[in-house]
Amino acid sequence: MEVVWVIVIIGILAAIAAPRFSNSIAIQRIEAAGRRIAVDLGLAQRNAMSTNANQTVQFRATPELYRLKGMPHPDHPNLEYEVLLSEEPYGVSYVSVDFGGDLDLIFDIYGIPDSGGTVVISLGSQVKTITVDAETGKASVQ
Repeated sequence: MEVVWVIVIIGILAAIAAPRFSNSIAIQRIEAAGRRIAVDLGLAQRNAMSTNANQTVQFRATPELYRLKGMPHPDHPNLEYEVLLSEEPYGVSYVSVDFGGDLDLIFDIYGIPDSGGTVVISLGSQVKTITVDAETGKASVQ
């Protein structure tokens, strides 16, 4: 009888813990995706300044990805730098992407973006907004 009670108590605790565990995974994934986008936008800005050439960041909605046009991928130099957000380890989707009415952000040779804008991503009930300042090009995550 005691074993049955122990199993029941463990089952109740597992039922309480499972949704919280699932939610914490979603929070971690969306945080990581938001930071990744912000860091890559900073990388694109620095690349534009160091190469004295415009650097375009293209956001595409299907599938949820972004591409640093003309920049080689750090792990696969023969491929273009591309991040697929809808797959592991992120699994997020875009709510909206808006950079002055389009999906592309272009940094000039001084690191100034062609427009400010936002990228809004979601995973379950979690939502993050990445904002690019129109004057400085600095990306921040809220």
